[in-house]
Amino acid sequence: MIEINHHKYSFPKVLTFGFIFVILIGTFLLMLPISTNKGLHTSFMTALFTSTSATCVTGITLVDTATHWSWFGKLVITLLIEIGGLGFMTFTVLMFLLIRGKMSMSTKLLTSESLNLSTVSQFDIVYLVLKLSVAIQIIGAGLLFVDFYPRYGFQKGLAFSIFHSISAFCNAGFDLFGNSVQNFANNTYVLGVFAFLILAGSLGFLVWKDILTYRQNHRLSLHTTLALRTGFALFTLSFVMYFITENNLSQLADQLDVKQRLVNTIFMAITPRTAGLITFPYNELTASGMAFTIMLMFIGGTPGSTAGGIKTTTVGLLVIQSISTLKGQQEPTFAHRRFSQENIFRAIALIWVALVLVIAAIVVLTKTQALPKHDTLEYVTFEVVAAFGTTGISLGVTHYFNYFGQAIIMILMFIGRVGIYTVMYSILNAKPKQKSYHYPKEDILIG
Repeated sequence: MIEINHHKYSFPKVLTFGFIFVILIGTFLLMLPISTNKGLHTSFMTALFTSTSATCVTGITLVDTATHWSWFGKLVITLLIEIGGLGFMTFTVLMFLLIRGKMSMSTKLLTSESLNLSTVSQFDIVYLVLKLSVAIQIIGAGLLFVDFYPRYGFQKGLAFSIFHSISAFCNAGFDLFGNSVQNFANNTYVLGVFAFLILAGSLGFLVWKDILTYRQNHRLSLHTTLALRTGFALFTLSFVMYFITENNLSQLADQLDVKQRLVNTIFMAITPRTAGLITFPYNELTASGMAFTIMLMFIGGTPGSTAGGIKTTTVGLLVIQSISTLKGQQEPTFAHRRFSQENIFRAIALIWVALVLVIAAIVVLTKTQALPKHDTLEYVTFEVVAAFGTTGISLGVTHYFNYFGQAIIMILMFIGRVGIYTVMYSILNAKPKQKSYHYPKEDILIG
């Protein structure tokens, strides 16, 4: 039985290397001849890229998932998506519970780090993660099967239902249709099921816990309140922006009626923040729509969910802090609560590091890669932010990248899924130190 020695390995380091281990196992399995359809070959880089994209629930691919991989390869990808979406530590917990029925304190602490839990006393969230995730994905698969069974038959319909329910709930962006969900642009039922699964996965497990226990507790935590309000505000803003910038998807006017275009606009307001499923090619977006999509992908979903990005609560916290500062208030408040200074400092540092990371990747890729001459900066920026936000919406630029460029995209996907702080703490081996002295304060000019 594996025990975690927290004196030798820090929690972030174990979490980081745990994801790397899963990716390498997935790479090995995808390189097996049984994983590829007859007549096709999978190189090491293709297998590594696909395994990274699946484990980091991104969806950017180098080969067509539907035609390149065999049933075994698709099964491997499905398992990688599930492990990456729920966090490999959740499955470690399940193994411990099945074998021993209890875990060491160090394993509980690591799982709390993996699921963004603030205290070990919240450890019952792990049980909720497992039960809720399985229940939602089964319900999603059942709802999709209603449409897929008459369309594809029993066996293929069931396989497609299970795969896409897992992919949508884990916000992975992988599909077996070959063109995402563009074939269902006029199918409001299927789009509604996908939207439900995407929202369920991107809300975050702590939010779900608060919602499901609200009748007993009669209160929502500050985290849940901020996450829900920020998420709703972003959805509303997204719908209005896309309705205006894309003229309610007027580019689909010859294919869809006004009602169907409205549903697609709503779907579009949900998916760019992390899901990666699209109903039309995003290279047909207007320039303003493209810029807004990049912003949404950078923000991402809720902490503790299957989503990537800098997270909604980070943005919500800094918006509240900015408004308070402009009003001359020293302490920002929200829902009759104050935020800790540590929360504010971490949010500022997170956005700063994320911006530096994304800008550095854009500069390096535009300098080192052979890219199409038209809209180079726009396309590279979109691809980089899609990788960092684990969104998976691609404009097809990654296919032009050499191994070095593909490695940068993989690193961005990995950091976006595991988390900037987790990866940085692993690399820097950071340990909080309390100083016994303080330097004098002095103000500087700002703005």
